[in-house]
Amino acid sequence: MAGYIILAILLLLVLFFAVLVLRALFVKPNSALDAKLPEADPQRSRKYGERLAQMIRKETISSRFNDDKSKFYEFHETLKELFPNIHKTCEKHDFNGSLLYRWKGKGNGKPILLMSHQDVVAAEGEWEHDPFGGEIIDGAVWGRGTVDTKGSLFCLMTAVEELIADGYVPECDVYLASSCTEEFSGEGAPLTVKYLKEQGIELELLIDEGGMIINNPIGGVNGTYAMVGVLEKGYGDLRFIAKGKGGHASAPGKNTPWARLARFICSVEKKSPFSVRFNPTVEEMFRRFTPNMSFGMKLIFANFKIFAPLLRKLMPVISSQAAAMISTTIAFTMGKGSDGLNVLPQEAYVTGNLRFIPHQGTDESIALITEAAKKYDIETEVIYKDYPCPVVDYTAPQFKLVEETVHEIYPGIGVVPYAMTGGTDAKYYSDICKNCIRFAPLAINKQQYGSIHAANENINCDALPAGVDFYKSIILKMPL
Repeated sequence: MAGYIILAILLLLVLFFAVLVLRALFVKPNSALDAKLPEADPQRSRKYGERLAQMIRKETISSRFNDDKSKFYEFHETLKELFPNIHKTCEKHDFNGSLLYRWKGKGNGKPILLMSHQDVVAAEGEWEHDPFGGEIIDGAVWGRGTVDTKGSLFCLMTAVEELIADGYVPECDVYLASSCTEEFSGEGAPLTVKYLKEQGIELELLIDEGGMIINNPIGGVNGTYAMVGVLEKGYGDLRFIAKGKGGHASAPGKNTPWARLARFICSVEKKSPFSVRFNPTVEEMFRRFTPNMSFGMKLIFANFKIFAPLLRKLMPVISSQAAAMISTTIAFTMGKGSDGLNVLPQEAYVTGNLRFIPHQGTDESIALITEAAKKYDIETEVIYKDYPCPVVDYTAPQFKLVEETVHEIYPGIGVVPYAMTGGTDAKYYSDICKNCIRFAPLAINKQQYGSIHAANENINCDALPAGVDFYKSIILKMPL
């Protein structure tokens, strides 16, 4: 009898596995697998590349420790030269170097806002070409800001510039915004939002920087996809403080401030206090990726509900990027102890940078990490905190508009909603816009993606015409 039971169990397991395999086999590859980027007019690409290069040559590094905005006003002069129609036609507002333009429409429907920041991070590391030279090499514009984010700023302003030249008047008001403080979460976007609130403005749609168009976006997923950010995590900086008696380093005691901080950091890295959960955005992202996955991954994700408990444990180990999409994260970034090489500190601290996931938001996450620090007699101080943004509904008409426009400009490629792990200025607009979409409609390769905030940032000139056409199409389709 026992043999029959074992045989029956084995047959059931075989049948169960066969069902899993069949479900994976029935998920056929889609058009994103072999999609090609549209061919650009070489003359148009070159013209756009040369104009973007002029923007790159204006160094606009921002810093929270430097209030001098003169470099940004020099950059504004370049914008006046490149986009004369905008500056003749649109109402312009200046918030200490951050810009807002209003292109008045016919008054039908709520306005939209297109935005991309003008400031950049420092150009550190070894560059093959001058980071502020704006050189065009092998069909690509090189320099800091080409991807993050003067490239998309150029495209959205060019779209409006050319539509004005064609005599077009939008059906609804169109706003263009460009902060000069995005890279350090400064005052630019908050001041802009404050003004819009005072005017009683509620936006139908906002499109800011975020995901882009990339081939093979994660390991095991093939094809070309537009990664459209719909979820932005909250942000926090915390200080963890350990106190002690100090003393001479020649006779150190046990359990000193640095020892306790070290044990705390190692404990958090070994076992995170934050819960892991697949939010609807990430589930939808993997659902749309599944048709073009390698078979091993397809077997798992075609049967997602069955493997989800295992994936929650494995994904944080396999991929830090995946972990950041499904959990609050903490990165320890700075530290300070005594001022002497041979002196034990009476007080030492490390800082942690946290990104809060919506399912375990800011206050709950801070409480969890505070409790973890207490086990090592460590105090927690909140330096700065904000909250996760409302998640954009990827089934809503506003997302569908972006999706439709991507398919129009880039036939065949996939459109995928995803959870952003970085921050944008869009987070400040949640009170006046329910549909803040984080997406720059530019195709980049893996090297260009890796150059963001790193050396050798560049973008292909051929990527620019499609970016301009995307913004034009969005404007022409409004209001919904």
